[in-house]
Amino acid sequence: MKLKRAAQLLTIVLTGLLPLAACSSPTSQPGGATTTGADTALAELQKSGVLKVGTEGTYSPFTFHDADTNELTGYDIEVITAVAEKLGVKAEFSETKWDAIFAGLEAKRYDLVANEVSINAERQAKYDLTDPYSVSYPVVIVKADNTDITSLDSVKGKTTAQTATSNWADFAREAGATVEPVDGFTEAVAAVKAGRVDATFNDNLAALEYFNTTKDTSVKVGFEVPDEKVTQAFALRKDSGLVEPINAALKDLAADGTLAKIGEKWFGEDISK
Repeated sequence: MKLKRAAQLLTIVLTGLLPLAACSSPTSQPGGATTTGADTALAELQKSGVLKVGTEGTYSPFTFHDADTNELTGYDIEVITAVAEKLGVKAEFSETKWDAIFAGLEAKRYDLVANEVSINAERQAKYDLTDPYSVSYPVVIVKADNTDITSLDSVKGKTTAQTATSNWADFAREAGATVEPVDGFTEAVAAVKAGRVDATFNDNLAALEYFNTTKDTSVKVGFEVPDEKVTQAFALRKDSGLVEPINAALKDLAADGTLAKIGEKWFGEDISK
């Protein structure tokens, strides 16, 4: 009799727990919908009203200050601002040097990095990366009178100026160059002009904008690497829960022509694909 009574009690307890287990994952929402991790992260973001963005503010034409107004602007700034609007929040920017930008992300100073973060395996393993919002390829800038650096093979044994943790630094090292660390693209070009280094690798779009705006004839593009396509994404902390809604926003911005319009404003063409 004692065993039978114990079995009855166990059945009652387990029966009472079943509804709780059924509701544990995912969480029920009104109308029969469910709450996913992305829904929760987006809801929390919308409650705060602010998407915190880490950026350099010195990398023209992607993220820099307008010479006349001193306003933070650029391709990346406009794209992430449009994404924030799609998410129902406002973009708030924190400026920092590239080599410290991921440390700031990990320290939760901001929600994501918007600074032409190139997609590679190492970053994919360490961070959440969104779908690409810009596509480019590498170029090498040298002094105008340089005739030695005309291909990847000719970079071997040379010295290049790069931000130490950038993909361009990795690209230069893989080509056999010695990397001299600098704070950014402007400093890299200055190092080439001063003869402190032989060259600098960077984005073809950044180089195009530099030559268009500065009319600088003391340096030139030594060669291009168009076969090495580079795709850029927004970087977030792992398991942020925000990649899905941001990708949805980027998809909407592509569909309604916003990405193309921003690209045409800064580069004369859509660079998102």
